[in-house]
Amino acid sequence: MIIQLERKNKAYHFTAVNEGGNTLNIDANPAIGGENKGFRPMETLLAGLGGCSGIDVVSILTKQKEPLEDVKMTITAKRIEGAIPSLFETIHVEYHFFGNLNKEKIERALALTYDKYCSVAQILNKTAKLEYSYKLN
Repeated sequence: MIIQLERKNKAYHFTAVNEGGNTLNIDANPAIGGENKGFRPMETLLAGLGGCSGIDVVSILTKQKEPLEDVKMTITAKRIEGAIPSLFETIHVEYHFFGNLNKEKIERALALTYDKYCSVAQILNKTAKLEYSYKLN
């Protein structure tokens, strides 16, 4: 896996490019001179958690032949104030599932995701309290 980053301005805006040519804009907080031209690095970690767990959940529910119409997530995190580095203290992922789904299968998919499959969750769980919940719409 190779990611290349290129500085895009004289401040903190970078573009990251993966081997497939997909791009991600990264920028710093405006409080230190960023210009809101991309995700902040810690936001990128949270997006990675959502993507990793979302891919796992969709895969598991699809294999279980569940009629998943859609899934959306809201991730809320709190960082340790005043600490350097300012790691995440708590992270909560709330899933919103759409479709005529079996609650037990949703719960099993989420447990497998967080306990076994999602590499990003395993990494973040080492330094933060990582929790999840779901709603079936």
